[in-house]
Amino acid sequence: MSAMMGMNPRKMKQMMKQMGIDVENIDNVEQVIIKTSEKNIVFNDATVSIMVVKGDKTYQITGTPQEVPREIEISEDDIKLVAEQTGATKEDSYKALKQTDGDIAEAIIKLSE
Repeated sequence: MSAMMGMNPRKMKQMMKQMGIDVENIDNVEQVIIKTSEKNIVFNDATVSIMVVKGDKTYQITGTPQEVPREIEISEDDIKLVAEQTGATKEDSYKALKQTDGDIAEAIIKLSE
C-alpha cells in the first residue's frame, strides 16, 4: 500500500477507474450535519467526496466536527393540541413540551396535575 502513496495522482485515478472505482468531489459544500437522537455532529468546513464502487456510493466527509446537543423541534400543532387539552396558554404548553422532549401525552399530564 505504501508504494501507492508515492504514485502519480493521474495514474492512481486511471487505475481506480480500471477497477471500477470512481471518485468525485462535491463542490461548494457549506455545511454537513449528521443528526442522531441525542446530538448533531456539524462540519462547517467540510470537504465531501463520493466514491462509487460497482454502483454503490460511499460519501467521505473530511473536516472538523463539532458536537451540538440536539434541539427538539416543537410544532405549532402540538402546542395548540396541548393548550386545547389542558386549558393552558400556548407559552406554558410550549414549555411543557420542551421539558418532556416533545412528548404530547406527558406534556398534557404535566400541565393537568
